Amino acid sequence: MNLLFALYTLASLTHFAHNAEYIAFYPGLPVWMTWESVYLAWLAVAAVGGLSLMASRLGWSRLAGVLLVAYGLLGVDGLLHYTLGLCSEHTLATNLTIWAEVLLGVTLACAAALRLKRLGFRKAAAEF
Repeated sequence: MNLLFALYTLASLTHFAHNAEYIAFYPGLPVWMTWESVYLAWLAVAAVGGLSLMASRLGWSRLAGVLLVAYGLLGVDGLLHYTLGLCSEHTLATNLTIWAEVLLGVTLACAAALRLKRLGFRKAAAEF
């Protein structure tokens, strides 16, 4: 799980950094989206991953798992690029960073969900 977390984090950072550094070349981006806003958005996404690590270190396994699922699923937001421009309107590097983030994010979310299932998440949630 640690390796998957690290790979997803790296893919996410790479995608957001590519967005920020080549923002002028992305088709259809709103004018309010700036270099700074892209990096701030990545920090917000990364904070969810950081919180999952903190929860895990504190022994809060179920909370860590839920946060890890959310963190991974945030990677799916990369697909929103395709609402602004077709695949063919993006560069190969753009498409590669989008799909790396999406696939690794979904894989991380699924792995975390399986771990939650083993921890008996439904039983624990029913007690609330």
